[in-house]
Amino acid sequence: MPRRARHRVFGWAACAVVALVFGVVSGPAPYRVWGGIAAVGYGAAALVAARPGGGARGSAVVAVTGAVALPLLLLVAMGRRQLEVDVVERSGELLLRSGSPYLPEPAELADHNPYLPGMAVFGALPGDARWWLAACFLGALEFAVRRSAPVLLIAACLPVALPLDVGGVDLPVAGLMCLGLTLAGWGRAGRARLLLGAAAALKWTAWPALPVAVALLAACSGRRPALRCGALALAAGMAAVAPVALTDFAGFHHNVIAFPLGLTATPSPAATPFPGRLLADHVPGGALVASVLLTVAAVLLAGSLLVRPPRTVAAAARRPALGLTVAIVLMPAGRFGYLVHPLVLLACTARPAPHDPLSPGGTPCPELSSSPMTFRPGKEVSRPSSGP
Repeated sequence: MPRRARHRVFGWAACAVVALVFGVVSGPAPYRVWGGIAAVGYGAAALVAARPGGGARGSAVVAVTGAVALPLLLLVAMGRRQLEVDVVERSGELLLRSGSPYLPEPAELADHNPYLPGMAVFGALPGDARWWLAACFLGALEFAVRRSAPVLLIAACLPVALPLDVGGVDLPVAGLMCLGLTLAGWGRAGRARLLLGAAAALKWTAWPALPVAVALLAACSGRRPALRCGALALAAGMAAVAPVALTDFAGFHHNVIAFPLGLTATPSPAATPFPGRLLADHVPGGALVASVLLTVAAVLLAGSLLVRPPRTVAAAARRPALGLTVAIVLMPAGRFGYLVHPLVLLACTARPAPHDPLSPGGTPCPELSSSPMTFRPGKEVSRPSSGP
């Protein structure tokens, strides 16, 4: 058996074991349902990969079918999902009814909505919000990667398949960030700002991608389109946030700022024992120390964009991936699920997409200089005539 085929067999088999163990030891019912079905799906993918001619695509199709599609259909039919899906759907109803996705006086955990107003759009659409969350994520992935096999592999990856089925609010953010950075690397500033602005309207975790996209566009297309893209993307994100923040400042502050930072009477369920959480719980003044470390990390990331701006989409994706990983580790309230952001960012840009002017996998942007030359992605560089 070729080495790559062996790797696929062992990889799917390992996913099957992990899914089975996860389903057995997990408390929430959606996790148990997903773990049992996904274990069978991953096991079937391993068997397909072991057959002669099984290939990466065939085993990935089986894995997606058994570990994503079938569990999602069953969980939706059973009405089993994480609390975050209920929060998104309720916020959509509130947005349509009152203009604000936040309850005026949240008391219990289920009353709190830590997402930005744009997330409520998924809840306002008909049917289970997970269909729309998954469609947004997979659609962004398809446009960013442009190859079906890598998209299937990413979707079937265990850390992605589980949230796709039981919750999935972080996945559209990660997918839109990936696509926005990819479009910025291809020099498509107009589309990039729309996608990044949409991501910024969903969760705060998308905002670090904005300065990275500006730095990438500045290296690829010049400062003017880069600054214009950054300003318009920021304006698009603020256009979704500002109206609610101004008309319902108390609800916005309580849900989106105070609750995630642990400043309300209701503790956040995001309590994974990362260093930031341990500092806040066991070190006097630990929350302040974690905040200082977060600030230092943000300054260093911003400085790296000025000193050494990214010149490929892959290099650009590594910046917010690293920044978000550091932030998740140092935040007083974090959880393992947040790590899907850097995972998707790195996976989406691991391979170049074909038939595009600038390859996101590693082709650098052309050098820009002060000479009278014009550059447009996908077109030849034009030089002024030296003759009369």
